[in-house]
Amino acid sequence: MMLGFLPRRLAILPWKVIFAITGLSLFGTAVLYSAAGASMQPWATAHLMQFAVFLVLALAVRMMGLNLLRQVALPAYGACLFLLLLVEIIGQVGGGSQRWLSLGPLTIQPSELMKLSIIMALARFYEMLPAAETANWKATGLAAAIMGAPAVLVLVQPDLDTALVLIVAGAVVMFLAGAPLRLFMLAGGAAAVLAPLAYFFVLQPYQQVRLISFIDPESDPLGAGYHVIQSKIAIGSGGIFGKGFLKGTQGQLQYLPEHHTDLVFATLFEEWGLFIGLGLLALYLWLFHWGYRTARRSTSRFGKLLAAGVTTTVFFYVAMNMLTATGVTPVMGIPLPFISHGGSAMMTIMLAFGLIMTVEREELRLHDEREQFRL
Repeated sequence: MMLGFLPRRLAILPWKVIFAITGLSLFGTAVLYSAAGASMQPWATAHLMQFAVFLVLALAVRMMGLNLLRQVALPAYGACLFLLLLVEIIGQVGGGSQRWLSLGPLTIQPSELMKLSIIMALARFYEMLPAAETANWKATGLAAAIMGAPAVLVLVQPDLDTALVLIVAGAVVMFLAGAPLRLFMLAGGAAAVLAPLAYFFVLQPYQQVRLISFIDPESDPLGAGYHVIQSKIAIGSGGIFGKGFLKGTQGQLQYLPEHHTDLVFATLFEEWGLFIGLGLLALYLWLFHWGYRTARRSTSRFGKLLAAGVTTTVFFYVAMNMLTATGVTPVMGIPLPFISHGGSAMMTIMLAFGLIMTVEREELRLHDEREQFRL
């Protein structure tokens, strides 16, 4: 969508996308306002301010250009990997996990930055790799190491949810790049065999409880199964059109745990119902369509893999949050983009959209150059 009354530098911005994510964020602000009992504090104001700041950051990333992203892809990955190592040495402990680094006045979570860095690094790796060697086992092993090293470091923090996001992001880029299909079949078989061992020797007690409660939440309705049961009650009570804004009981009376983060989908569904829920899903699907279309139109392998990998990662966020809220998957700490409260997640999502915008901007630039050449 071109806004002809603006200077060209502004007119060529992806305004449809900007309006879409702004609308989602404003809706998220309303949901968080209601979740706090009709108060902008402590979540809604912070959510709105974080979106505004990170929108500027996303547009700044867009201005960097694809060539600069190529140059920083591998160094950025190396820096994030170094920060993950530092987390194991001097990281802060919170909520039973060691995930944060304090760098003076700044506290960062390196695993959030790694979610995008791993996609950039693999996209650059496969662009540098001759096409004939893509299915080579040596090349595949190097790509798997790029994906696996940070996933292992995050897993020992322990942060199973983020490790899963890293593995999915890396695997998607490898698959799209043309890694051997038998590799994924072997990985799936190995996962099935090792899953019982991982349950007893890798997962933390609270993670084991998550799995047990997922299988039979009613076996412990006031304990491990409480989250899932209350989430289903909230979603079911919303019906077609919802109970109405500020009229939700599960969220308002705080029967629903994590109603502003992991289970925010249940909060909004209770008040807004199936009709608005489907509209929200349609808007997400349109954004995914834009992301994959940008990947398909890119003339560079780096751009294709970057846009497709980032879009799939955002899709994974949306899918897993909704599936968690409806009890289809075990409870996972994955937020709903633009709706859930959380600065780190908002930063990751907005940077992701900034990367896709960069790929799209490069294609617009090349299109303009071709048009000028024809003239």
